[in-house]
Amino acid sequence: MEIDVEKYPHVAAGYGYALDVVASKVSACEYVKQACQRQLDDLARWASDVESPYYFDHEAAQKVCTFTCFLPHIKGPLAGESLTLEPWQSFILTTAFGWLRRDNGKRRFRRAYTEVPRGNGKTTLSDGPALYCGFGEKEGGAEVYSAARTRDQAKVAFAAAQAMLRRATGLRKALGIDVEAHRIIQMRSNSYFEALSADADSLDGKNVHFALIDELHAHRDRSVYDAIETGAGKRNQSMVWAITTAGADKTGICYEHRTYTLNILKGTVQDDSYFGIVYTIDKDDDWTEEATWRKANPNYGISVEPEHVANLCRKAMSSPASQANFLTKHLNVWIQTNEALYDMRAWDRCYDESVEIEDFIGMPCRIAVDLASKVDVAAVVALFERGGKVFPFSWFYVPEQAIIESRNDSYKGWEVEGKLITTPGDVIDIDRIEADIIELSGRFQVLEIAYDPWQAQQMANHLTEQGANAVEYRQTVQNFSEPTKELDALMRSGKMAHSHGPRDPLSWMIGNVVGHYDAKENVYPRKERPENKIDGAVALIMALGLHLRSVDGGGNIGDFIDNMVMVI
Repeated sequence: MEIDVEKYPHVAAGYGYALDVVASKVSACEYVKQACQRQLDDLARWASDVESPYYFDHEAAQKVCTFTCFLPHIKGPLAGESLTLEPWQSFILTTAFGWLRRDNGKRRFRRAYTEVPRGNGKTTLSDGPALYCGFGEKEGGAEVYSAARTRDQAKVAFAAAQAMLRRATGLRKALGIDVEAHRIIQMRSNSYFEALSADADSLDGKNVHFALIDELHAHRDRSVYDAIETGAGKRNQSMVWAITTAGADKTGICYEHRTYTLNILKGTVQDDSYFGIVYTIDKDDDWTEEATWRKANPNYGISVEPEHVANLCRKAMSSPASQANFLTKHLNVWIQTNEALYDMRAWDRCYDESVEIEDFIGMPCRIAVDLASKVDVAAVVALFERGGKVFPFSWFYVPEQAIIESRNDSYKGWEVEGKLITTPGDVIDIDRIEADIIELSGRFQVLEIAYDPWQAQQMANHLTEQGANAVEYRQTVQNFSEPTKELDALMRSGKMAHSHGPRDPLSWMIGNVVGHYDAKENVYPRKERPENKIDGAVALIMALGLHLRSVDGGGNIGDFIDNMVMVI
């Protein structure tokens, strides 16, 4: 692509960044490389094709960057000086705003998702485009919102925009912008910018031109995003701009958009109206190495100070709680709880989509049942062993009423996908679970079925009457500590393979487990919050406990665990 560097310096910088990332001249994770390659591919495919639906306009791409650079820093030693864009920031802004539709000249990208660690200049990539869309591109009656779950959260980005404009006297006067206590307005275009949250009087009825959704990971439900997205449908070049660090809730709206973004970047989903980029580390990276910190933080050495990151890393290496925070906030690794017991990267490395339960027909297995609550989720896990590895398979049961009342947006999706088995009424249908276990016994050689007598004695009696070998397995520290640790060792050593992807119920539950340790370093699995279900993880630990018992007693599970190294 030929670029007039003097006329379009930010376009040139963004294009050069994409080339350097793809050529590995700039350290970046696979997702950033995919985002850059997507832009280069689009330019090659559409730039000279008059029949294509989109074209890249250098002027449109440059304008948003030029406007942003008229805004001042408001904090730190550079306060008062004009913002400057780093090449990665130029890449994001020029790509998101430079593509236009051939049929009407309006924007191609209507939704954007940027995930970047803390300290990398999110304010620049937040308020710059928000103020530009509100007051710089001459959109009549533009409604711009800083949207968040709470009003205080929504005011963070809005307050930064206010502070910028109060310092930018020349820009404010030239564009006729008034900065009020709760609104920024431009009378001549009848446009305004204000904060909006779920606790506002109404999220409905908005005519959104641009919405900045900062820290999307903090949204506990999808109400704000969905209302904004609906309001944005009323204009022909509106944009919903989400920017966030990583978070802990893999069932929420943020992780949903992250997953959608990654599918677009991988090419498994086609959506030409959606821009996305994720800055993080790759799965095999050593998070204690400086090269890894640099990869995740595009502003490393600029707004992200290496010495500060090094200090945080040293603290994380000696504290599990600090490790979770360091990985999430400074390397953009999703951790499901603040003190997660299991390394979800190790669990994810065990994922093998080719694993199918039909491959184990007639083979021995052990089953565990967790009926922690008859009004929520019940879990059944079957555990097989083959070739030195264990293979877990899971089934989850939920009463219909629990799905209706749940705040977990994933429940309905899992129900549609068949990953949750719903039973009529407001309590779990125990008979259905019993029938499914008997059906499994007809297809596989079920050696034992673990149950906790406090929860499932009646079920165990019924199963025994039908010829099943129901084994009492009380949920005590003594019974749970060793298999809880062993599950971690199996993940880390690669001696487990499973078919449960990142958005699967069992994966979610494994990530929800936190460890409670006693004075003798025994560990017991717990959940951090009531909504963070761990039933599947508990059932898996029980099934693994049966396997360990068989090994200790000279059973026939094989010697695959004999040389296992405990890692916890």
